[in-house]
Amino acid sequence: MEEQHALVGFAALSQETRLRIVRLLVKAGPEGMAAGAIGEALGGASTSRLSFHLTHLEHAGLIRSRREGRFIIYSAVFATLAGLIAFLMRDCCDGHPDICAPVAAALDCACDPTLTREA
Repeated sequence: MEEQHALVGFAALSQETRLRIVRLLVKAGPEGMAAGAIGEALGGASTSRLSFHLTHLEHAGLIRSRREGRFIIYSAVFATLAGLIAFLMRDCCDGHPDICAPVAAALDCACDPTLTREA
């Protein structure tokens, strides 16, 4: 990931509601969530406010949408999220990766292995 793409991604995540949306969609997994369910999970966010944040995240490449009948389903783009983490850790500890072991261990979650390998 190039620095400019990382800046766009981190800027999108630097707002509380957008960060909450991404965390919610990461938890939902590849199936994602309908926009209405996201709004409910956020405590009844207004449609226009939610739409603004979802559009911002989608333009940053952090989430994607798809239509299923009359619903719009949003899901996290795990490859982009992994790219942001990789961007931060690329030059980990100046050649001493053992120092970064706690970060690697924290990322070794019990979720679907295809989600953690996507890059």
